[in-house]
Amino acid sequence: MSNPQPTMILVRPQMGENIGAAARAMLNFSLSQMRIVDPRDGWPNPKAVAMASGAAGRVLDHAGVFDDVAGAVHDCDFVFATTARGRELPKPIYTPEAAMVEAYQRICAGQKVGILFGPERTGLENDDITRANAIITVPVNPEFFSLNLGQAVLLTSYEYSRHVLTAPAIDPGLVGFDPASALDVEKLGDHYERRLEEAGFFHPPEKAPMMKRNFRNMWTRFGMTRQEVQTLHGALKQLMRAKG
Repeated sequence: MSNPQPTMILVRPQMGENIGAAARAMLNFSLSQMRIVDPRDGWPNPKAVAMASGAAGRVLDHAGVFDDVAGAVHDCDFVFATTARGRELPKPIYTPEAAMVEAYQRICAGQKVGILFGPERTGLENDDITRANAIITVPVNPEFFSLNLGQAVLLTSYEYSRHVLTAPAIDPGLVGFDPASALDVEKLGDHYERRLEEAGFFHPPEKAPMMKRNFRNMWTRFGMTRQEVQTLHGALKQLMRAKG
């Protein structure tokens, strides 16, 4: 479809029926861009096709399949993670309504927006959430906050479609500058992590995973331009030359 829209990214979905339900929910609101990360039962999945029920099958036909979250968001300029967790990670937290207004504004400004949805049993893990720029949390009953995958996609798709015709396009403050894609930020994180590893920064070893996760989270939170990413690459390279 040609209408501007976010990409719905299903991370490690467990049941084909839920993938099909997500496809139906998307098409209900004229959305068609789906990506699937490491589906438990492989792909294609006949149960997903059956649940998609006819026309929504074309959403599945064109869905991209990826091995990991990093690959699925590599070309995204801004990524939301839908989760009731992650508050220990310092990221902006949106309601679905506010998030989809933000998504629409960014898409109108030429950016590519991705939305992560976690697996049915556990939801997104912190390592998944670090690859997002912001979090979407639904204000639900705190004693029963779990949403079915299809429900979560339906709610987000509805909120996006509801604001497509009413949300004003805004200047994101980056006129003349291209925003850094998720792949740009991923490579920057790899560069700094490698050099910091060589310098013995990640010490003691048992704290290394958390320290690395905090760095990844920091990079995505900055909302950098491509030029800023290149500047940080260049600064680190110069420091290493001076040390050498």
